[in-house]
Amino acid sequence: MTAAVAPVRAVTFVGLLAVALSCTGLPLDAAEPACADCHTVDLEKFASSLHGFLACTGCHRGADTFPHPAGVKQADCAACHPDAVEQYARSLHARARSNGSVEAPNCFSCHGDIHSVVSHNDPASPVHPARLPETCGVCHANPELVAKFGIPIARPLEAYRASIHARAIAAGRGGATCSDCHSSHAILPAADPASTVFHPRVPETCGTCHKEIAAAYRQSIHGVAAARGVREAPVCTDCHGEHRILSPEEPGSPVFPTNIPLQTCGRCHSDVRLSEKYGLARDKVPAYEDSYHGLAARAGVQMVANCASCHGVHDILPSSDPRSHVHPASLAATCGQCHPGAGTRFALGPVHVVPTEARFPVVYYIRLFYLPLIYLVIGGMLAHNLLDFFRKARTPVVRTLAGLPTDEERMSLGFRLAHGLVMVTFPVLVYTGFALTYPEGWWAQPVIRWEAELGLRGWLHRAAAVVLLGAVAVHAAHLVRSRRARACMAAMRPRWEDWLEFKQRLRYYLGLDPHPPHGVKLGYVEKSEYLAFLWGTAVMALSGFLLWFENFTLRWFPKWVSDAATAVHFYEAILASLAILVWHFYWVIFDPGVYPMDMSWWSGRAPVSRVLERLQVPATPPPADKPGEES
Repeated sequence: MTAAVAPVRAVTFVGLLAVALSCTGLPLDAAEPACADCHTVDLEKFASSLHGFLACTGCHRGADTFPHPAGVKQADCAACHPDAVEQYARSLHARARSNGSVEAPNCFSCHGDIHSVVSHNDPASPVHPARLPETCGVCHANPELVAKFGIPIARPLEAYRASIHARAIAAGRGGATCSDCHSSHAILPAADPASTVFHPRVPETCGTCHKEIAAAYRQSIHGVAAARGVREAPVCTDCHGEHRILSPEEPGSPVFPTNIPLQTCGRCHSDVRLSEKYGLARDKVPAYEDSYHGLAARAGVQMVANCASCHGVHDILPSSDPRSHVHPASLAATCGQCHPGAGTRFALGPVHVVPTEARFPVVYYIRLFYLPLIYLVIGGMLAHNLLDFFRKARTPVVRTLAGLPTDEERMSLGFRLAHGLVMVTFPVLVYTGFALTYPEGWWAQPVIRWEAELGLRGWLHRAAAVVLLGAVAVHAAHLVRSRRARACMAAMRPRWEDWLEFKQRLRYYLGLDPHPPHGVKLGYVEKSEYLAFLWGTAVMALSGFLLWFENFTLRWFPKWVSDAATAVHFYEAILASLAILVWHFYWVIFDPGVYPMDMSWWSGRAPVSRVLERLQVPATPPPADKPGEES
């Protein structure tokens, strides 16, 4: 507290004498007649209080005669504490009291009984830093008083007790308490320009303790705007909170790394009204949220870059300012904090990329290419399979023979081994990949819940990618070692007959031909899926490695390469996932000819229904393997 306090016993004799001469009367125990004869006062407490050296009439003016005259006023603190009383007279509390509010606090409400007042440095004092919140909370934590006087701040005491300031005081390290921010006696409404918590004055108030931070803030774009009277410009409390200020390392803090983009910066920079009023770009926050940094932050990863990582914390400046962390000349150094070498060979391009806007041409045209492709390919697959399903559903013999194996080998051991590896890793890749893109999904939580601590999702995704590429290597080795496998793969080359088979099958589906086409062992159904798998694996592997080794990518390539890899990886994943779901799952599960499943992936034998469906005639057997070759 900043009030002038009466001298204590430890002051010099000269000081004691000066104050004693300024107050009339004698000490309580020497007064005549004795005040204690009528007034109950704990003489021991009074003697040890700050006022213990004073006579009763030092505070109770006009009570020096006995019997006392009528109309003796209550003790007047102004005689010794004129500055504190003058400040209090201007306060919100004094105004409320002058308007007849008996609940409004006066000197005794905060400092306690006048006969036992101790120094504010005494832990027993109601205004000691450790006890002041409870003292203020007598009124401000009282729901009835809060409702009666329309106090806008709900439960400030509860909020403050959870703060880093309260914990620092409790630990004996010192910290801000109520009076440090609101002042001691001249407490004013936050809307009053003279208030220490008036919006533009908040940095000055916080700067009492945080001097260097306040100096940096004043130079920032936010500090300059706030000083000019821009009410929407954020000050300390807009980002850190008011009473419940927490450490940036606590998950509940608005400036905890993963909370910064949406809860703190995003509140203004994605606000439509503020964007229109001040010409702010509204796409920055959504663009960040959809970037790898934003997705990882949404998944709970604390180490990933957030707004403050690049733009600064208190020293935020426009990108046009050479002092800014995001000035074009500074981007390499800023990004280089996490990605050594980034931007050293090529200038770093736009950071907040929006795929739907043509000003980001690379990702814009990638999106423009993939979206129609996905709709056309998947839509075509779905239409094709529906026609096949309804045609076969009207053929009872096909359903009857479903699942019965034949002696004909459809998949050799080498093919089944490679397929088995893909069958295990592909779902893992799909699940862990889309869990990053949609981290709030309930289905993503089993891996996302471990992302912040272990990075489990990322490790699973990369491990599955390596194993899938291992499956491709197994497949390649099988082709090298097996003549029969090479002949089988040679049959996978697209031919004109595939187009003819498609047309004939379409006529059959539409009822224009009573019989299905005479097929071969490997028709367009198998070829399209196999070739799509090879293409998709190559695209996903290349784009995935560019993203996995992002430091290499940012060092050796322009940033648009990384942006392109991100876009391609996402859209290709959608295409591949839907293709497996719509095309592959139909032919091995939902096709009435094989339902509930074509088990050739396990047994290697084709079901009878598949042979019947194609009306196959024995084809020329593939060449036998040479001695030492695998089947």
